[in-house]
Amino acid sequence: MGGMVGGVVGRVVDGLHVTRLGPRDRPPTVVLHGGGPGCHAAADFAAVLALRPDRPWLLVDLPRYGGAPLPAPAGTGPELPPGRFSGPAAALGALLDRLGLHGVDVLAQSLGGAVALALAARRPPHVGRIVLVGSTPAAFPGTAADPGLGPRLRDALYADPGPTTMRALMEGAEWHTGRPSAELVAARLRAATTDVALAVATDPAARGADEDLGDVLGEVTAPVLAVWGAHDPFAGPDYGAALAAALPHGDLTVLARTAHHPQSERPEAVAALVDAFLPVPHRSAA
Repeated sequence: MGGMVGGVVGRVVDGLHVTRLGPRDRPPTVVLHGGGPGCHAAADFAAVLALRPDRPWLLVDLPRYGGAPLPAPAGTGPELPPGRFSGPAAALGALLDRLGLHGVDVLAQSLGGAVALALAARRPPHVGRIVLVGSTPAAFPGTAADPGLGPRLRDALYADPGPTTMRALMEGAEWHTGRPSAELVAARLRAATTDVALAVATDPAARGADEDLGDVLGEVTAPVLAVWGAHDPFAGPDYGAALAAALPHGDLTVLARTAHHPQSERPEAVAALVDAFLPVPHRSAA
């Protein structure tokens, strides 16, 4: 797909869209996107990627998002688990196997964070450390969330898919006080109106069955840093605290003046957290 921020273009591998950025002599950090309309790895983390061009990255668009296609129809290829998190996690694990990558660190937004946790719980050797932003993989009692917000925003966008409604979606839920650039809005809109995205928009079941990872979070042995926007309308910082507490090695950082996409509103802060929590191995002296 050509609609990537900054012209980033990758390739499709086993149903996932993959892009390598930065040096190739060290293991990359895997970047996974959120689940909102038009989300893809290059757009969701564009500002952080721009701040760290010398860091090795592996950008992955999960099935149905960005440059990735719809999953193969049943009976025509490898069957993936049906869950919204488990299916993409299985595809991601297979991709890492193909690329010979194990113990990789992950930087992920929302949906992508839940996918990373599902993979870490079921195939621990594949995942090293995880920084997840605003991910809600399980139902925790007493946490503030609006489960109808995402569907309302999605319905409003697809009722009138244009830059004005895309900007309204982003500023109404993903950003707190900032304004996304016209380039970012355009990239998200292009990704939200591909043939694949429109097919998913007209068939909610195509996004995968709802899933709750509460029963397996205790099996995630990887260290996890949950990064939360103080004004996230999907689930507040109390949810982030509950998630961190449910993980054997979970921590939480709350960023002020941000909503659901703090990596876009405060990229310098998120990039610093990534550097501290996901250190990149030094180049080999050989």
